[in-house]
Amino acid sequence: MRNFLLGRIRGVGYAFKGAYLLITTEASVKAQFFIGVLVTIAGIYFEISTTEWIVQTLIIGLIMSLEGFNTAVEEIADFIHPEHHKKIGLIKDLAAGAVFIFAIAAIIIGCIIYLPKIF
Repeated sequence: MRNFLLGRIRGVGYAFKGAYLLITTEASVKAQFFIGVLVTIAGIYFEISTTEWIVQTLIIGLIMSLEGFNTAVEEIADFIHPEHHKKIGLIKDLAAGAVFIFAIAAIIIGCIIYLPKIF
């Protein structure tokens, strides 16, 4: 039981380290974090509902997580094949495309939440 708990504590430490590295070193994650702060301020200003807060928080968390996975895919691809390779480029494009698709959905959800409050 003690080893199990120590393993979980270490795992949380690695997770915090990874999150810190993403937020402090990755431009795309920094941008998403900044946007997350802006919409959080907007949520406070417009007094969005509890349900809207839940949706907004999930969206922020998911887009930043997807950016993290995209970064991990790119790092693995570069490690496996450092030189430019057509297949590695395809893999990176697919990962970036997944983030892009969700970003479009996030923008639509943001419009659904905020446009009625603005106009």
